[in-house]
Amino acid sequence: MRVRRKRRIIRSIRKSSELNVVQNHTGRIRPDDIILVSTMRNEQIRLPYFLRYYRDLGVDHFLFVDNDSTDGTQEYLIGQPDISLWHTRASYKRSTYGVDWMNWLQRKYCHEHWTLVVDPDEFFVFPFCDTRSIRALTDWLDNSAIRSFAAMLLDVYPKGPIDAVPYQPGQDPLDIASWFDSGNYMITRNPTYSNLWIQGGPRSRVFFANEPKKAPALNKTPLVKWDRKYAYVSSTHTLLPRGLNQVYDDWGGEKASGILLHTKFLDTFTAKAQEELTRGQHYSQSAEYKAYAEQIHTQPELWCKWSEKYINWRQLEILGLMSKGNWA
Repeated sequence: MRVRRKRRIIRSIRKSSELNVVQNHTGRIRPDDIILVSTMRNEQIRLPYFLRYYRDLGVDHFLFVDNDSTDGTQEYLIGQPDISLWHTRASYKRSTYGVDWMNWLQRKYCHEHWTLVVDPDEFFVFPFCDTRSIRALTDWLDNSAIRSFAAMLLDVYPKGPIDAVPYQPGQDPLDIASWFDSGNYMITRNPTYSNLWIQGGPRSRVFFANEPKKAPALNKTPLVKWDRKYAYVSSTHTLLPRGLNQVYDDWGGEKASGILLHTKFLDTFTAKAQEELTRGQHYSQSAEYKAYAEQIHTQPELWCKWSEKYINWRQLEILGLMSKGNWA
């Protein structure tokens, strides 16, 4: 495992040559700043709300990699003082789906910073987030000598056809997509990396109904007190050293954990899925997007009679999807 980790770090250093600086404000990062890292392509429509959400949550600085967007993403981000931006035309697939680029940025700029790694359609929810900032969470984690914090990816979706309601820039995606599956999840332990592997939810139920074991992974560890010796292996699903993956107790739920509300299923989904299928830059020969393409022409509805409407984090804790653990 030590060799694997070193290889990931060396690979990230090599892949750093693919990144071109567009705007570097990292000199403004203070020693205790909380940093968000993300790789994106053609997400300009989502950025106004995304940035507002995370700034309100307490993120101090953003490190973004723009993978050759054509929708004005780069132009929108330029000039914002808390954003550092890199551009690349290199292959997303050959960068381990952006992991190499983010590992390098974290190694160079995030050492000893609490770092949140999320996609533009993911919104971090944690215990007491309605009354406490993310700094309150990281302070508690520091005082508890905890260096990593888990958050299950929870797909949210509209009631009715996915493309029925147009999404507007700056709008809260939950205004449109506010339903989720409260059950229907499978959990297994990954013996190689000592993490839990979670699958299920609406994508498994609708797009992978015949092959649920091929459904996308929902386990993530997006918040880490980063060290330059750390490395993500597979998105934010898996980390090295392996101890960072041990974010759940054996019986589940006792350790504090959060949720990433995954707002993929807006009216932008159809065009995005088709673009990514054509590009072929995603995991396993874009198997996930092939599954979407096979179903999307039927205008599938993800809502069902067992769907729950999202209210707040306390509801998610009651349902057993996250936990405040011993943080009071």
